Amino acid sequence: MRKPILVVMVLLSGLVGLAAPRISSGDVSVGISVSFGPPALPVYVQPPCPGPRFIWIPGYWAWSAGGEYYYWVPGTWVFAPQPGLLWTPGYWGWWDGFYRWHPGYWGPRVGFYGGINYGFGYTGIGYSGGYWSGRTFFYNRTVNNINVTVIRNTYYQTVVRSETINRVSYNGGPGGIALRPTRTQEEYDRERHIGPTRSQVSHERIARDTRLLRATVNKGRPPIAATPRAGVFRGRAVIPAIRAGGPFQPHARPQQFQRPQQLQRPQQFQRQPQQLQRQQQFQRQRQLQRQQSRRRQQENRQQSRGRNERNMNSDRAF
Repeated sequence: MRKPILVVMVLLSGLVGLAAPRISSGDVSVGISVSFGPPALPVYVQPPCPGPRFIWIPGYWAWSAGGEYYYWVPGTWVFAPQPGLLWTPGYWGWWDGFYRWHPGYWGPRVGFYGGINYGFGYTGIGYSGGYWSGRTFFYNRTVNNINVTVIRNTYYQTVVRSETINRVSYNGGPGGIALRPTRTQEEYDRERHIGPTRSQVSHERIARDTRLLRATVNKGRPPIAATPRAGVFRGRAVIPAIRAGGPFQPHARPQQFQRPQQLQRPQQFQRQPQQLQRQQQFQRQRQLQRQQSRRRQQENRQQSRGRNERNMNSDRAF
């Protein structure tokens, strides 16, 4: 049986993209491959869009850099780094016995994101939440929460939804989404992209450090499911999850690459009862030796006292 192994890979390094002041390429954000998949996507509503040119970034389950737990990164509105750019969400995909994280990116077209139905226009294929026309982004009010007094570039377009909404959060593997990228989507993936903005990276860090967002704590129902802006984790506009996307199944912590000393510990633990037994036997022997030594000393004192008394009696007799 193959033991679960943690494989750490740099998520944002090597991204070749367009120059932009908000771009954060090669940042410390880390993607991870683990031996079991993330929880189901929770059910939540979208906060209102704060203003023009903000693009919805759906929430997702991420893995802690220390390899300890999944945690929820809340969905949020992010200001587009450049006009004309759309967000392709990241996704977990089954690969060679592990669930591997494929990072999201900004680009002129939405590529493959595992067929994951993140909602709010991200139905699993493409994006129906809006489009760019020049430097203006138009929002589809059918799938977005838009305040028309703030944003007037809106339209209505029906989005076809399946009868059963699948909230599985990974592609491939047991119970995963069975969808492969098309040739067109593969071409999109080979195009020039730019990575998450600094606000997105900071948003993920805050989520990682928020204990209530750990799956082992919230059981798949995060109390902060969505935020009005990246990095805003408090306030009335913060949206909690309505419910978990499915039954939560806790898993044992994956085994990390171990040092030789750590590999020897189980053997030490197995020998511990024998060592304790030998130590107790040695202590009993020492105690017995002390008792025998005291007895010999007492006998020697009594014999010496008896000799002295006999000598004194003999002296008196003379």
